[in-house]
Amino acid sequence: MYENRSFSDKTWLVLKGLGMGAANKVPGVSGGVVAFVAGFYEEFIYSLQKVNKKAFKLFIDGRFKSFYRYINGQFLSMLILGMVISYFSISKLLDYLIFHFELYVWSAFFGMIIGSIYFIAKDFGDWNRKYAAYLLCGVIAGLAISFLEPAKENSNLFFVFFCGIISVSGMTLPGFSGSFILILFGNYVLLLVDSVNALFDTFANIIQFDFSWVFNPERIELLKVLTVFSLGSLVGLVSFSHLLAYVLKRFKKATYAVIIGFIAGSLGVVWPWKEKTYILDAVGEIRFDTNGREIISGYNRYFPSAFDTQTVMAIVFIILGALIVLSLDWYDNHKKKQHV
Repeated sequence: MYENRSFSDKTWLVLKGLGMGAANKVPGVSGGVVAFVAGFYEEFIYSLQKVNKKAFKLFIDGRFKSFYRYINGQFLSMLILGMVISYFSISKLLDYLIFHFELYVWSAFFGMIIGSIYFIAKDFGDWNRKYAAYLLCGVIAGLAISFLEPAKENSNLFFVFFCGIISVSGMTLPGFSGSFILILFGNYVLLLVDSVNALFDTFANIIQFDFSWVFNPERIELLKVLTVFSLGSLVGLVSFSHLLAYVLKRFKKATYAVIIGFIAGSLGVVWPWKEKTYILDAVGEIRFDTNGREIISGYNRYFPSAFDTQTVMAIVFIILGALIVLSLDWYDNHKKKQHV
């Protein structure tokens, strides 16, 4: 699992990181699903599990090469590189597509999740009542989260830390969208818009040798919020990986059954036909992000009332989304046959 990789393997890891980064960007879509379908989920979890006391001891003792090998650094660094690149490239393209072709993008995601459910379930093996019960629990949990009403914004630092822990879970738990959870907690704008903008503004001020922001209490508060949120995310990433590694080792099939159910339940989040509800400011007007786009607080879902061209195209994109994921299975089977 932790061997040196070829250049092509490293390239594929970066591309997988791109996929995870793009998925984490969209409310309702989970980077963990990408990891699961692309076949590196377990290695991802077990690599994160290596961030423990022994790893910190190696780092503090200055044994950096040993630290890097111990945490499977080659694998993690390639994935993280892909995620960072995604933030500045693919995720921006995704923002553009959602803004201009929202129905078709959500339709493609819906189809991809349907394909993911088949992809994960096909090798599950025999089902019995116990695993069916785990599956049902996962479906119920996914549906419950999908239809919750968003809360109001809360800048309490303990709550912000908790938001960090929960929001990063989308990377480790397939079907669990961290960005959507932040919308439900009411802190999506505070943590992913306002505080990030404050950080960018601060960097810009420092480059211009302008340190007036030090005397701006609102800016300091937002930077404090972002710092606590980042710490919570780091704690969440490591702690969830340890928990999932434990349950995967001891209850692998039961865990997979819950994950399959959870992904199925999350289909409600990416249902293509829905109307937006928006976050309002103090005077009741719609809030906008730095790109001039309305900030969404949730969705009202509905079934299409007419079988028109738009509806037909949405169905076509659902099928295409499913085929994209299934093509990974066909490609994997083709590679296995070539090596036989």
